[in-house]
Amino acid sequence: MTAAPALDGVKHRLRRRARLALLLREAAARAFRWTALSFGVLVILVGAVLTPLPGHIGLPLLVIGLMIVLRYSFQARKQFIRWQRRHPKLVFPIRRLMRREPEVLLVVWQQMLRTEKLVLRKARWRLLKKTRKRVRRYVARKTVRAPIAPPAPLSAAKDSSLHPI
Repeated sequence: MTAAPALDGVKHRLRRRARLALLLREAAARAFRWTALSFGVLVILVGAVLTPLPGHIGLPLLVIGLMIVLRYSFQARKQFIRWQRRHPKLVFPIRRLMRREPEVLLVVWQQMLRTEKLVLRKARWRLLKKTRKRVRRYVARKTVRAPIAPPAPLSAAKDSSLHPI
């Protein structure tokens, strides 16, 4: 009869340790989440300050900070989805940059065209669009004119493989 209370005490201590370990893990996870969120917000603020300055470091910092914040904040993720539904043209480039294999050059080109359209209202002043069309026509002409060599006859290919000389 004395063994039963001793076993109950051991079980109680084990349960208590397990609860304590669980509470410590949850507290560590919560602290890490808050630290990551703070770091993400800091990166977003630095990116926002650097975006208008010359150089191309601001936008990538904004995207990285946004990725960190969206990864660790459910409320921010909900807000981002709402913002995406209200303003799809503004959020789409950010979403393209947040993919696993981002299309950086395409996003930059698209943003350059949008900025040009916003700044230069008259179509005849827009150089990027005209240049893109000229390059497309030039490439299309060059690819059409390039002669395609006929494939080598099969028998000649077989004969040359038999004689390595």
